[in-house]
Amino acid sequence: MTPSWRKPAGALLIVGLILFWAVLVTSFSGSIARLHPLVQALVYLLTGIIWIAPLKPLLRWMETGRWRA
Repeated sequence: MTPSWRKPAGALLIVGLILFWAVLVTSFSGSIARLHPLVQALVYLLTGIIWIAPLKPLLRWMETGRWRA
């Protein structure tokens, strides 16, 4: 059985997704900084959770080779 190339490729995609998301969120940091501190906390909490949503299909693809169940 030969090793699958999907796992290293998927790991690189995950790192790329995290990097993209971090750059995107920090590009709005000036606008977010003007908000009330509790609203800032909520924004950063939500943006810290939202990036996880695309991981499920990506992880499925890494394991099975299919994007959908």
